[in-house]
Amino acid sequence: MPIQHPIREQIALGEGLQLDFKQTIQNPRKIAKSMVSFANTMGGDLLIGVRDNGSIAGIKSEDEIHMLELAASFHCSPEVAYVVEEIEIEGKIILKAHIPKGKDKPYYSRGDDDKWWVYVRVNDKCILASKTSVDFMRTERNETTLSIGKLEQGILKFIAEREKTTLPEICKKFNLGKRRTSRILVDLMKLQAIRSHTTEKGRVLYLGP
Repeated sequence: MPIQHPIREQIALGEGLQLDFKQTIQNPRKIAKSMVSFANTMGGDLLIGVRDNGSIAGIKSEDEIHMLELAASFHCSPEVAYVVEEIEIEGKIILKAHIPKGKDKPYYSRGDDDKWWVYVRVNDKCILASKTSVDFMRTERNETTLSIGKLEQGILKFIAEREKTTLPEICKKFNLGKRRTSRILVDLMKLQAIRSHTTEKGRVLYLGP
């Protein structure tokens, strides 16, 4: 039996937290959004020239490489690092762009409104990061000794009982101001006790890691 190309195994996994398919790059701003979402989360691979259903479309590699360069350098801030590999399969060319987990988070992408936004990867989607998540990224590298006191334990218990909650609900429950609550939540995120992301209904907090 013929040996299956290794990229086939990756494509068969489907899009997810660390894998995204793009048939082509028509807008560098949209690809920048995907790149920063990987850099801000766990890193991942962009497969360009692959349709959403996993079939091979193929691309003109020089055009797509130029669009990647434009996205990373002009539409991402700071510039997102990546490694690109050209792969031939079924007589067609696809690109595999690997974006490692970033060291200079948060990474921003330029939107169609020319404003800069932070995105993270949640399952197979690029989601606008919550303010709490952005604050966490900014302080993630700080070498601070953290501990969980009675108040933090109470907040964790409250989140666990509800499965997920929001910052205003925590403020109301514990009679805390938003600023103090945000600092506590950032510390709990550093400890990987909770996670936060933005949904259509607003910012949601849930137990981590």
